[in-house]
Amino acid sequence: MTRPPPDPTREAAFDLLTAVLDRRRSLEEALDALPEMPPRDRAAAHRLAASVLRRIGTLDTLLEPYLRKAPPDPVRHVLRIGAAGLLLLDTPSHAAVATSVALARARRLIPFAGMVNAVLRRVAEAGGTALAELDGPRLDTPPWLWASWGDHARAIGLAHQHEAPLDLTLRPGGPKPEGGEVLPTGSVRFPVGTRVADVPGFENGDCWVQDAAAALPAALLVARPGERIADLCAAPGGKTAQLAASGASVTAVERDAARLARLRDNLRRWRLDAEMVVADAATWKPAAPFDAVLLDAPCSATGTIRRHPDVPHIKRPRDVAALAETQARLLAAAAAMLRPGGRLIYSVCSLQPDEGVARVKAAIARGDLRHEPFAPEELAALPEARTAEGFLRTLPCFWSDRGGMDGFFAARLIKS
Repeated sequence: MTRPPPDPTREAAFDLLTAVLDRRRSLEEALDALPEMPPRDRAAAHRLAASVLRRIGTLDTLLEPYLRKAPPDPVRHVLRIGAAGLLLLDTPSHAAVATSVALARARRLIPFAGMVNAVLRRVAEAGGTALAELDGPRLDTPPWLWASWGDHARAIGLAHQHEAPLDLTLRPGGPKPEGGEVLPTGSVRFPVGTRVADVPGFENGDCWVQDAAAALPAALLVARPGERIADLCAAPGGKTAQLAASGASVTAVERDAARLARLRDNLRRWRLDAEMVVADAATWKPAAPFDAVLLDAPCSATGTIRRHPDVPHIKRPRDVAALAETQARLLAAAAAMLRPGGRLIYSVCSLQPDEGVARVKAAIARGDLRHEPFAPEELAALPEARTAEGFLRTLPCFWSDRGGMDGFFAARLIKS
C-alpha cells in the first residue's frame, strides 16, 4: 500500500505545538517563525494547533487509556493532532489516522508509527462517546487559573472551548460593513472564520480589528475635542484610534519602536493622527500634564484565551506577580502625568484579581488618586459588566449566545 505523503498543514501544526508547549513561545511568535507556505495551509495549521491547545486536557484524557506508557513529547504532539482532527474538526477517520502516521514518519518517529496508528484507530471508534462524558472546562483549564476565577470558572472554561468571532470598531460616522451584526456597545461582529481582508471598508481604513470588550476602556474615557490625552503602552493602536477619532490631541507612548511604527502605519491607513513617543511609560516625563490618561497595561492576557489559546500554556502564577509590579509602576507614572482633577482609565485584558481590583486599591492607597465609579448609564449596553464597586469587568461567557467577548477589567481614577 502506498504511504500518504507528509501533510504540510500537520507538519506546521506540529512545529507550532512544539514551540508553545516545549519552548513556551507564544503562538503568534511561532506562526511568524514558520517557513513560507500558502495562506490557506498556514491558516489550517494555526486552527489545528489552536484546537489542540484549547482542548489539550480533554485530548490527553481521551488518549490516556490507550497508552501503555507515557510517550515522548513529540509523539504525544502527533497523537494530539490526530485526536483533534478526529474529535474536534470532523476530519474523516481514515484521513486523520493516515496523516498522523505520515507525520510521525516525517518527524523521524518511525518506531512509534504503529502505535500512533493503533491508538488513533481506537480513538476514532470510541472517542466521540467518551468526549461527551468528560468535564471539558475543568480538564482544559490549569488548576491555578480555575481556582483564581472563583464562581465564574466553569462558565469561563466553557467559553474558552470556542473560537472567537471577528469584532471591528468603526470610524465615527463610517458605514456599517455588510454582513456584520451591530452589537449593543457599537462594535460590529462577524462570524468565526471571517477574513478581515474580505470585510468591506477594512482596507480603506473605515474600521479596525478590536474585540467588543477591548473597545470599552477608551470609550469610557469619554475623550473630548481639544483635550490632551496620553495613551500609554499604545500598540497596536485600536485605543489610540478611538481617542484620536474623538478630536482629542493624543500622545501615543510605546517602548517598542517596531510596534510603534506599525501603529503609525495603522493610523495613517485609518486617516487619524497622534503624536508618537518611543519610551518606557513607567519613566517617561511629558512636557506638560495631561487632561486624561489611558493605561491599558501589560498583563497576563488571560482574558483573551478564546483568541490566544496558548496563554494557559505559557503563563505561570509567578508571571502574574511580576506583571502586577509593572502595573503598579505604570499606575504611579500615569498619575504623575495628570493635571489635578484629570482622569485616568486603567485597564487590563486579564481575568486575574491581582491585576485588576488589587492594583487599583493599591494605587488609591498612595493618596494621589481616588476612584470614581462608572455610573449605571455608562454601561447601559452591558449592565452585567458593572461590578458592585463600579468597576468594569467583562467575562468571556458574557453574550454567549452571540459568541462571547474578551475578559477585561477597567477602573476610572481621578487625580487629587
